[in-house]
Formats: sequence, C-alpha cells, structure tokens
Amino acid sequence: MPGDDSTASRPGNDNNLSIEDSELGSRDDDEDDEDDDFTYSYWRRPRAKTPKWFQPVIAPQEAGLKLLRSGEFGRTGVEAQSRKGSASFARAILSRQSKLRQTPKQDIANAIIPNTNGTAVASLNDNIYCGQYSADSSFYYTCCRDFRLHIYDMTVPLMYPRQAKRRPAERHDRLSAPDEPTTMKVIKVIQGISGGWTITDAHLSPDNERIIYSSIDSTVHMTTTLDPSTTQIPIPFADPHATRRRHLTSMRDFGIWSCKFSADGNEVVAGGDGKIFVYDLLANRRTVKIEAHQDDVNSCCWADTASGNVLISASDDTFLKVWDRRSLGSSQKPSGVLIGHTEGITNVSAKGDGRYVISNGKDQALRLWDLRKMRTNAEYEAIIDDDYGIGGYDYRYGRYPRPKHLAHPSDCSVMTYRGHAVLQTLIRCHFSPAETTGGQYIYSGSADGRIHIWSLDGRVVQVLDRSKSLPMSFDPSEPEMGCTSNPSRAVCVRDVSWHTKVL
Repeated sequence: MPGDDSTASRPGNDNNLSIEDSELGSRDDDEDDEDDDFTYSYWRRPRAKTPKWFQPVIAPQEAGLKLLRSGEFGRTGVEAQSRKGSASFARAILSRQSKLRQTPKQDIANAIIPNTNGTAVASLNDNIYCGQYSADSSFYYTCCRDFRLHIYDMTVPLMYPRQAKRRPAERHDRLSAPDEPTTMKVIKVIQGISGGWTITDAHLSPDNERIIYSSIDSTVHMTTTLDPSTTQIPIPFADPHATRRRHLTSMRDFGIWSCKFSADGNEVVAGGDGKIFVYDLLANRRTVKIEAHQDDVNSCCWADTASGNVLISASDDTFLKVWDRRSLGSSQKPSGVLIGHTEGITNVSAKGDGRYVISNGKDQALRLWDLRKMRTNAEYEAIIDDDYGIGGYDYRYGRYPRPKHLAHPSDCSVMTYRGHAVLQTLIRCHFSPAETTGGQYIYSGSADGRIHIWSLDGRVVQVLDRSKSLPMSFDPSEPEMGCTSNPSRAVCVRDVSWHTKVL
C-alpha cells in the first residue's frame, strides 16, 4: 500500500541540532487528486524532477545582506564571521564558560545548521502529511493519511537500535493498524475523525496542550496532546444551513487546507474553497467569513504572535492577501496584496513579528515578503486578470516546464530563493528558530527529497538528502556513513521542522 516506507527522520550535526522531516512514501498520493476535473494515475506518477531553469545563487545578494544587517533577524556577528572562516564553535563555548557575562546564545547558535542526511526514527503505516516540533521542542507530532496523529517525547534519548521495539498498536486501533517500529518514546497516538482523503494540516496551541487538525471537510477537530483523554471537539466552519443539508445528504461542503491557533489560543483561522474563516473557541461560533480568493486557499496564518488582528491567506490564484480584522466591518477588501508568484501558492509561514512572511509557490520560488511593502488593493484590482503562468501546467505531474516569466511584473517580494522542487503536493517552508538563529535562515521540504536551507542573503547553505538517510538500525549519534541512496526510490518531503534548542 502507499506509504509502506513512510518515515520520520532526524538529520543533525555534532551539536545535536536536528530537523525532523515528514515524508510522503515512494508511491505517495496527493490530497489534490480529490479534484473531480482531473484524472491521473498516481500509481504511475513519475519521480519529481528538480527544475533546472534557474542559475544557483553563489554570491550573497545585497537585498538579503540588508535584511541581515537590519537588526530584525537577531544577532548576526558570529554568522558573518563564519562566512570568513573565523568562527569556532568550540572556542565560543569555552569563551562563554570563562566569561563572567555569558555570550548570548545566538552568537554561538546562529551559525550552526543541520548538516547530515539523518537517520530514520519511526516507520508508520501510511504517508506522513505534516509534522512539527512543539514550541519548546519537548515533543514532536506527525499526522498521517490514515487520520492518526503520533506524539513523540523529545526529552528522552532515542533508544539504541538494538533496543528499539515494535510499538504495540493502541487498543482502539488494534484491528486496523500493524505494529510500527520507532526509536522514539511514544507519548500518545490519536485516532482522528476521518474526513476527506487525509489530514491536510495541524497546529499546536501556544501552551502545547491542544492540537487542531483539518481534512478535506468543513469541520476542524481539536483534541489534547499530552493527557490520556480521547475527547475530540468539532470546530465547524460551514454555514449552519449548509451543515444541516450535509447531514441529510452525506455530502461534504468544502475542504479545509490550513488551520492555525491564534497567539492566545482562543481563536482558530482556517482556509479553504477560496475563503478564510475565524472561529472563536470561547464563544463557540464562527466570527469571520471572507470571500478571499478566486481559487482554493491552500494556506493561511496569523501575521504575528502578539495579536490576532492581521491574517495572511495564500491561494492557487497566485496571490497572498493581508487582512486586518479591525477594518473588515466596513469592507471585506484586503488591506494589501503580495504580488510576485506566477503560479499557485502551496504554503505561507510568518516570522511572527507582524512584518515578514515567506511563501512557497508552484513556480518553484520561495519568496520573502515585507508587509510594509505590499501592494494596495487598487493596484491588485488593476492587474487581477493578467496571467503570467504556464498554460496547461499542473504541478502534480512532477515536472516544471521552462517559464516565460520568473516573476509577476508587479513583484513586491524582498527576496527569492530557489533550488527545491515545489511539485506533487503542498510543500511547506519555515523560518529557522528565532531563539537560536533569529530567523536568519529559511528552509523548505522538496518533492525530490532534498531539504534546502538558505541564508537570508539568498545562498543555499545546506542541502539534506532524504534519500540518503540511514535506516533505523543505525545509531544517529555515530558518524555518518557513506552514500546509502536508492536511485529507484522516489522520496518526497512535504514538511520539515527545525529543533528550537541547541545548548
């Protein structure tokens, strides 16, 4: 079955910094094949091919260097020194211990990035569609196509390979799920409420005690992460009359592709079917519904971690829109629009400061945006009907033809990053942890299995090849072995997560 070899793996380096990746299996299926107007055999899907139309960035780009020097991305002194070869991690540690006033953690950690291809730490029975560390990296969760959520304890060491055992299936799932080997301690396995096709997104509350997950259904579900409770609370986003009609006809209204908790954990923003919604958990009702886009909303987020006023939505119509809830009462027009992608957008992720966001596009570009430089709604409406994409292109085929336009003529992005493959599924991207790196790096999954890490200055500083990860029988603390890749095995990394702690 698809996903027989779906695994979570842990790349790292000598300083125990790690990224967890969520892998779609060698014959992975894509949630998008639910579309009625598209017929395609995913069993015969070709391996995704990394686009070769773009020249690699060798020298730092001035716009990126300006960002690094702005002071908005943490302390950059040691990171800059490391480019010249003058930084020493060991020397920095010894110096920190000998000083009365300790060296700031960022001065040591911001030049340390994951640098191995990793070792498998769990093997699940179906494809993993998303996975992230908790904010404090005390646990890691995965969400699978079989609607099961696994939560792993990151505070205890991995079991040595000879100690790793096949975890018994949960009592409620003993008949349907074979044992699943892992070297991590399992805190909890949650059997989600089945919706359409797969779990499309999940997100943790700020206190890490709750998790929400969505599917191709108009209802998001919420449950707890660390206690033994199996209670799941529905969060409906459909109109009440539509919900009643759905119960009578057994039909789904629409799917939710993205959902996020607010900074205080009291609200949830969700996107799907060209709309974005906000649900008030305390009032137990939907409070915002915006006809936001002309195509599917694949991703949405809050712009900052301090308030819940500004929302960002990203769509297959190629645009990101910025919404200020304080002005929605008078008009349902966006406060601004981020224009630059020429194809649909798979993911948007915020730095959390209310200024910077990044987005992955099916035009094979990861773009960095400054909300202070967004286009006005009037400017957007003047170009809304202009199309600069590739006619007939469908990213699910795993190929990106040579583009006629590298960006929209009204591009207002600050930086563009390339090298990865945004194909076959909704590939995600993130800022590196603020605590240790100040967000000075950007990283993304890739349909070819090669996780990319960029410096803000535009250069690819590390590529981690998931196809070369060591099997679970190897000890991840041992030196990395030689090439173990299997050229015939297609690996797709949809989601990636960077551990927030170093020292």
